[in-house]
Parts: sequence; structure tokens; C-alpha cells
Amino acid sequence: MQIKELYALKHPVISFEVFPPKNNSGLADIYAALERMSKLSPDFISVTYGAGGGVNSGLTSEIASFIQNKYGICSIAHLTCIGASHESISSLLAQIKHKGVRNILALRGDLPEGISEHEGSYKYAEDLIRQIRALGEFCIGAACYPEGHIDCDDLNYDTACLRRKQEAGADFLITQLFFDNDFYYRFVERVRDGGVTLPISAGVMPILSRKQIERMIFLCGASLPSGIIKLLRKYENSPEALYSAGIEYAAKQISDLIDHGADGVHIYTMNKPEIAEFCMKYIGRA
Repeated sequence: MQIKELYALKHPVISFEVFPPKNNSGLADIYAALERMSKLSPDFISVTYGAGGGVNSGLTSEIASFIQNKYGICSIAHLTCIGASHESISSLLAQIKHKGVRNILALRGDLPEGISEHEGSYKYAEDLIRQIRALGEFCIGAACYPEGHIDCDDLNYDTACLRRKQEAGADFLITQLFFDNDFYYRFVERVRDGGVTLPISAGVMPILSRKQIERMIFLCGASLPSGIIKLLRKYENSPEALYSAGIEYAAKQISDLIDHGADGVHIYTMNKPEIAEFCMKYIGRA
């Protein structure tokens, strides 16, 4: 099934995200995690390509295919294009197609170490979207940023970029993580006013440690609301308690998003099935 059909059939669409191991030796762990997650019956599961291209790209399509064939759950393979050539992307698209996966999350991606931003055939994700759409064989997801892209200070320009992704052929959108739902609600209102009509799933990532949150702030520029700051302060000497409190905070975010009519919720599970299990139980889906 193509994911765009899910948004047409139900509301909200609930999805998980997992990432491949760095090498084949870690496959057993991800498959064990997927076994538990499959019992929660998400609408689809996405498989990342790996930041900076540092992950074996073949595992992305392999795991996405496994999800579909083993559990009958719709899957989507991430594909990044920064620094890549048209030939290399065409090869990866053929590989994804061969595995039977028909949904792709088309991303610019992080710049691989040692590669200039001027190298490769792609400048923006919309260039990749346009190439995939020309094939006519895939449903295409794209990324969006409730607080604006970290490299863009102009929200009007950010909206225009998102509209170009839609015009290039994207079928739905998944947001970058955020910790304050008001950012999502204001974002949806802004881009709807700007002509973006695609379904928008809200990306939610639990806070599991201080180190993780500091890294996420640096990478994507997400703001920390007072509730998160208080959690970090309260549990600064208790990593286990912070872990549990972070998952509960995410579950409350998800519940609020559903209550406010979000098109979908995309849970960044970080390959931890207990995150998916807690969140789905919290919203009455487990």
C-alpha cells in the first residue's frame, strides 16, 4: 500500500521510525525490536538512511522490505541526496524497487564528512522529489520543520520551500521533532495559509538523556519549553527517572496532538520498543 492512501482512509495515522544498525552484526537487535513493535499495529514504519550517509544504505531497503513481508505493515525507506550523483540515486531507487518497497521519504540529508556542499547533483530535497516523481512508481514523503529549518531564518521562505516540495510531487509530510506542540499548531496554520495542502504528521521524540537533548538542539535547533527544562533539572542526578519522565512527556505530547486533530503522529522510537509500547498504551492503541 502507498502511504498516501492511509491518510485518505484514516485519521490520525500513527507511525514509528527505526534506524538500521551500522553493520550486519546488529540486525538481530533491530529485528527483535521490530517483532515487539509489530504487535502494536502501527500504520507504517519508516527506516532511516543514516545521518551523513554513515550507515550501510543496503540495510535501509532490506529492513523496510522485511517489515512489509514479515508483518504486513506498510514501510517507507528514507533516501538522502546531498553529495550524491544522479547515477548513484538511480541505483538506490532501483534497489528499493527491487525490494518491493514503494514508499520513499525524500530528504536532502546531512552533508557527509569530507564532502563539499557543492559536490553532487542535488542542492535541495525538491530536486530528489522531482526525480522520484518522474518514475511514477513511488509514494513520496518529505520533511518539514515546525520551528523553521535550522539554516533558514525566514519563515515565509521556509513555507515557500515546502510549497515547492509539494509542487515537485511530495504526497505527505513528516515534521522534524519539537517539544512544544504550539509550534506544530502554528506551523500547520502558517503553511496551510501558504498553500500547502498535504497531510502533515507530527514527529515526536522522547527525551532519554541530557546528552541526547543537547545533541538534538544543536542538530535541529528545537526549542526547550519550561516543562522540559524542569524535567532536566528535577532528574539531573537520576538518568533512569529522566528516561521514564521523558517518555511520559512524549506520550502526553502525542495525546494532545491527536486531541487537536493532527493528521498523524510519527514516533521516533530510537529502536527502543518500550517507547512505542508506552506511547501506544497511553493513547489507547495498545
